[in-house]
Amino acid sequence: MRITTWAEYGVICALHLARRAGEGLVSGREVAEREKLPPDYAEQILLRLRRAGIVTSTRGAHGGYALARPADLITLREILAASELVTFDLRCDSHPVDEARCSASHDCSIRPVWQMLQRRIDEVLEGVHLADLLEEEQLVRQRVGLPVLQ
Repeated sequence: MRITTWAEYGVICALHLARRAGEGLVSGREVAEREKLPPDYAEQILLRLRRAGIVTSTRGAHGGYALARPADLITLREILAASELVTFDLRCDSHPVDEARCSASHDCSIRPVWQMLQRRIDEVLEGVHLADLLEEEQLVRQRVGLPVLQ
């Protein structure tokens, strides 16, 4: 699995809004400036997050974005799916090598492995909430089961 720029920037934008929760609306341009992201990219990602119900937006001179729900109710899986549109591109489905070989009616011993991998990735991402990422790296490492760095 490769984490794309869309997915990474989606998490960065959502995390920025989580850090600013309670401070009012934040413009897309401000998110882009503070996080050093291309403004057009940030706006497109924030639009995707809005369509997915992760953020809300208000137009106008004093408009901007805010999280639609508390950060502890938003999973990393939701953010990645909204930003990238999928969390794991199962090529059997999206880009079959051969229509006959990759069709659901054809026996394929590889497909179950990719499906299992997709399910496990989604389970891990579903278990991490945006609020978890507000903590320092060492605490996040502990929460996700990684060794703490010395």
